[in-house]
Amino acid sequence: MHREGFAMGREWTIGFDADDTLWHNERFFRITQDRFAALLSDFAEPDHLQERLLAAERRNLGQYGFGIKGFVLSMIETAIEVTQAQVSAQVISDLVQAGREMLAHPIELMPGARAAVEALAGRGDLVLITKGDLLDQERKLAQSGLGELFDAVEIVSDKTAATYARVFGRHAGRRAGMVGNSLRSDVMPAIAAGGWGIHVPHDLTWEIEAAEVPSGHPRFRTIASLEDLPALLDEIEAGGRDDA
Repeated sequence: MHREGFAMGREWTIGFDADDTLWHNERFFRITQDRFAALLSDFAEPDHLQERLLAAERRNLGQYGFGIKGFVLSMIETAIEVTQAQVSAQVISDLVQAGREMLAHPIELMPGARAAVEALAGRGDLVLITKGDLLDQERKLAQSGLGELFDAVEIVSDKTAATYARVFGRHAGRRAGMVGNSLRSDVMPAIAAGGWGIHVPHDLTWEIEAAEVPSGHPRFRTIASLEDLPALLDEIEAGGRDDA
């Protein structure tokens, strides 16, 4: 989705991640994983189930992509594996129902999310850049009440340096930056594309999103919350450099 007529010559193109940056998400996956472990407690210990589920998710990303639907399919696959195909139809039904509940869960914004986006609306083109299931991401954005604050929305299959180069290239900001909780998806590829990677750590982060902190890179910054973002952009502008 795009609005017509981006402002020319603006200082920033600012990308925002959605899940666990603007609103809570991972906590619902953890609740469902606990439910999954309880359903299969007769067959495997929780830690072993988590390892098997994570392995299935890694295997399946190329086919199912990111999001709740792929997560549910990976849970079902893991349940079949650990029970040696003895899992009951009732357990499969319970896992499908858990996925439906996740898809229907109301959105809860992160502290300071709306204020931060509103504060930056006049400083550049704001772009929501999120990956996952198209329908689910559109639902969450609509429920968040933030949609009208963004100049563009990009729902992508994955976030790579090429993704960010393409998105940043569509806008006229003199500087580009990506704000998000994932080092792997939000920070590292944005830096590789020539932008700033602004990390907003979250207490719960999916293991697949882990990456080494690029602490020595001149275009990497960490902030404690989105409330600190406007001041950080002031600091970057005052420095007057965008080091390669």
